[in-house]
Amino acid sequence: MAMIQSMTGYGKAEAVLDTGKITVEIRTLNGKNADVSVKTGLLPRDRELQVRRKIADTLHRGTIDLFVNYVPGETSGAKTINASLVKDYYAQLSAIRSSLPGFAGDEPGSSAGTCDELLAAILRFPDVMDAGKEDLINESNWPLVERALDECLRAVCEYREKEGAALYADVTSRVQRILSLEDEVEAHESQRLESVKARILKNAEETGIKLDPERFEQEMVFYLEKLDINEEKVRLRQHCRYFMDTIDSDPFPGKKLGFIIQEMGREINTTGSKANNAAIQKAVVRMKDELEKIREQSMNIL
Repeated sequence: MAMIQSMTGYGKAEAVLDTGKITVEIRTLNGKNADVSVKTGLLPRDRELQVRRKIADTLHRGTIDLFVNYVPGETSGAKTINASLVKDYYAQLSAIRSSLPGFAGDEPGSSAGTCDELLAAILRFPDVMDAGKEDLINESNWPLVERALDECLRAVCEYREKEGAALYADVTSRVQRILSLEDEVEAHESQRLESVKARILKNAEETGIKLDPERFEQEMVFYLEKLDINEEKVRLRQHCRYFMDTIDSDPFPGKKLGFIIQEMGREINTTGSKANNAAIQKAVVRMKDELEKIREQSMNIL
């Protein structure tokens, strides 16, 4: 039996480099295709396509976000200040400050303090400190980073399998409930046909209409054929079996299950439209509720 997977997943792994630590994280949600979003500037451009392909081949489907972060080690050296950016920020902030009411006529001698305050503020801007991150991942340490990516993908798959086990238990139990409710429908069917016949006879009697017994029986046969739900019952049971066979044998059944659910819904709706019986209508409403929950859950099945 194939083990289904959820499209919801999370994985994390680390690669220890000479200058610090690289952390790789992947988060996934449901999606129609493999939509990979690389949310990092650390990944070399010549490696990005390779990484995207590996993620898509491993995870198959889903909305997938890749995060790569870097934490420098104690011996990684001092950061480089982007001097031209500091000067540009300083010129802009000085111009803005001098244009504000109350600052245009500063006291003589206050400029030194102002300069220090502005400089301290500018140095807190995240983009003025250059740690040389563009060269962090290179040919020499790429095998370490790739190993972390592979480990992260394995963690995502394990997470998805655990979520998939819960999804499997939920949707298959609901399919069994639909089959049980179909048994209830079948139990009420003979009573339904008899009550329809009795109601027509009663209405004819109350209105004083004399019915020809032979003609009445012929018309009743035609009428009850229109209300017959035997084909719907047979097809619904077949769809339920097909659902179970698919989820047990196909490693990635999500899309196919969606089509089967549509067919199950069609038979349930037709049964409801032909029911003409309060007990059957109640069972149909409960089947629709179970099927809607199956549909919601199956959207997250890979």
